[in-house]
Amino acid sequence: MTKFSINNFKLVLAGVALMGVASSCDVTELTPANLIPDQEAFADAKRVNSAVLGVYESAQRGFYNGAADRGYPFGAANVEQGDMRGEDMYNDQAFYEITYTHGYNPQSANNNGMWIGTYRMINRANIVLENLDAALASGVLTQALRDQYRGEMLFLRALGHHELLIHFARPFSDDPSAPGVPYRTFAINDVSKVPAGEAVSRGTVAEGYTQLLADLNEAETLLPTGAASRASKGAAIALKSRIKLHQEDWAGVVAEHEKIKGSYTVTADPITPFRGGTSTDNIFSFLNSEGSNPGVNGALAPMYGNPGVGGRGLVKISPLIWRSNFWHAEDTRRVGLTSRNATGIFTAKYIQYVTRTDPNPILRFSEVVLNAAEANAQLGNLDAAVALVNSVRDRALPDTVPSFTAADLGGKAGVLTAIYNERRIEFLAEGRRWADIHRLAGAGVLPGTPAKATSRSITNIDFYTTSRVIPTDYALAYTSHLFIWPIPLDEILANATAPIDQNPGY
Repeated sequence: MTKFSINNFKLVLAGVALMGVASSCDVTELTPANLIPDQEAFADAKRVNSAVLGVYESAQRGFYNGAADRGYPFGAANVEQGDMRGEDMYNDQAFYEITYTHGYNPQSANNNGMWIGTYRMINRANIVLENLDAALASGVLTQALRDQYRGEMLFLRALGHHELLIHFARPFSDDPSAPGVPYRTFAINDVSKVPAGEAVSRGTVAEGYTQLLADLNEAETLLPTGAASRASKGAAIALKSRIKLHQEDWAGVVAEHEKIKGSYTVTADPITPFRGGTSTDNIFSFLNSEGSNPGVNGALAPMYGNPGVGGRGLVKISPLIWRSNFWHAEDTRRVGLTSRNATGIFTAKYIQYVTRTDPNPILRFSEVVLNAAEANAQLGNLDAAVALVNSVRDRALPDTVPSFTAADLGGKAGVLTAIYNERRIEFLAEGRRWADIHRLAGAGVLPGTPAKATSRSITNIDFYTTSRVIPTDYALAYTSHLFIWPIPLDEILANATAPIDQNPGY
């Protein structure tokens, strides 16, 4: 499958008719716009492909405070928000402080940007889904293209809804009957459809996960193998692995890994997946181009990068994980994937400070492997679990550092702890920490969000290289209402037909 560039596809064309009335959730787009009608947008193969690519662009460059920018939800924002909800990356400026310190409310722009941008992408996917069969029947699309496009849209729809579930709903691992988020499976591209869209309730977390898997099971049957720049069969399977981990479906996680372990490998060099986004480890990434990216106020390289080499340094690696006893001093990920100056240590996973073209890695095979390691440990297959975690860990360590063994780790509990810690190292600065906190707190493994280094207090490299006391704050109990985000106030107020319930405490 050929690599594509997003920058040539304008939002107007990409949105087809959906910018008229996107959904009850897309509260900023309730005024009809003069755009291409569906029947014309799907009248030839090139326009259909443009509509499909437009859904990718709406994921890569969504809305923030009413403007198309900042990389909501998947251009960069899912990484930045996911990291700032955890303790392993550290906030050093005002940009992400509300998220980092749990200072959000139903009108906070960052949270609302995730909600609006994600549902906007979902609605675009639904518009494409509803027009593919007509394009097939008219001869505009071949069966193979219709199937591929349908699979891609189902994958993106599932990815978006799962992101919403881990931010705005309690985890499956705690209470599957808890309120979920509205799972939108039909398009709102006309004013007459708004009431039906508004009538979609939050449902339960369990119902949301059931629909996630329904979408992905179908996508798996439709999608071809392909490059990481488009959704593929491997991407659908990898996302199912993630979702089943959140469900604690251990056997299911192992089964998904078995399906693709012959198609992908963990790269020998941990740097490789971040230098172009094409490797045996990269399963799916959202692309950024020089002409279409989250901008200097949102892209990964500027936000996370060392100011000494071209970044803005708004987010650092936290000294809490840097000084942890589980991150071996000789680990090559401490050198090749980091950068330092007098004020601290930064990630070097994203280095395109000028063009901002670093892809956002959404699914890597390393995650599928560590998912399977955790599932095997939970099933009592400790040797298999340890072999899998070693396949990720050992590649970053010299031969003089011994591999893990189940006996040395002290049995099941120790093996699981080693896997949890390896996930923190391997996915540092990739936004995955919040998803793990969410599910592990729900399962009782964590008491909630761990304490973080106090915002804007880590001003010297000494916090990393000496025993200088690290000031901490913001530990948040799982029982706190702040553990999950509030439903945006505008969403509740704009839903005239059947307003959805706000999360308790807001």
